[in-house]
Amino acid sequence: MAFKDPQGITRAGLEVGVTNSKLTFGKMMVAGFLAGAYIAFGGLVAIAVSSGLDPKTWGTLPTLFTGSVFALGLVLTVVAGAELLTGNMALVPLSAFSRRVSPKLVGLNFTVIFVANLLGSLFVAYFLAVKSGVVTADLPLARLAAIAKKKAVEETDWQIFLRAVGCNWLVCLAVWMAMAAEDIAGKILAIFFPIMAFVAMGFDHVVANMFFLPAAIFADVPGITWGDALNNWLFAGLGNLVGAALFVGGFYWYLYARGDDTEQVESATETATAQRVEEGPVVRTR
Repeated sequence: MAFKDPQGITRAGLEVGVTNSKLTFGKMMVAGFLAGAYIAFGGLVAIAVSSGLDPKTWGTLPTLFTGSVFALGLVLTVVAGAELLTGNMALVPLSAFSRRVSPKLVGLNFTVIFVANLLGSLFVAYFLAVKSGVVTADLPLARLAAIAKKKAVEETDWQIFLRAVGCNWLVCLAVWMAMAAEDIAGKILAIFFPIMAFVAMGFDHVVANMFFLPAAIFADVPGITWGDALNNWLFAGLGNLVGAALFVGGFYWYLYARGDDTEQVESATETATAQRVEEGPVVRTR
């Protein structure tokens, strides 16, 4: 099974960051809407499969089941193609660190994709989760309420921030490793374990919370307000940014794209390309 090494991933990430930052406003809005909806689909199926699993009986297994199916959201985003804020928080800064993207474009990309992700999440939360009746039955509603109260009421601001750092470190590693794979099966496998892990550990993903918290509000879960949602999104967004831009984009830029390393990556890629041309087609085996 063919795959990119870390230097190859870094080079691919640089190109993706540049491409994402230069999308037109319309394409950012549409692709961002899709990503918000895809993550919401992951949240919706997570509620559906984990409803009714009493922790007194099942222990921590409900969070494992939740994380395992929630991975659907990022699989759809990466394989089908969409623009997710939390992934861009690593790839666009990576390109900015290499001076290929201006700070202005970074800010514009984050702002537009945030709004677009929110719209997609709200659409699924209102129409496909609540108005469809999927989460308003007794068991799904109880599960949704438990998730929303945990994130909006029980966690402190500092806890939300720290959980968001860990969350997007893992999410962006999932995206990073998916870029290494050159087939769909490899991408799905690379995505599954980091996403399952962050959900199972109870970390906070700002776009996922754009689904869970509004869905709870639309379903009239008591004690959850829009103020709670905005507060969570603020600290989750900040933590996600640190987890992505520092621990993934920043660290891998330092390792493989800083200074002379950029030239080495380009040289190695050019050499490999020349060798493939000279040698002809390569037959890959699994």
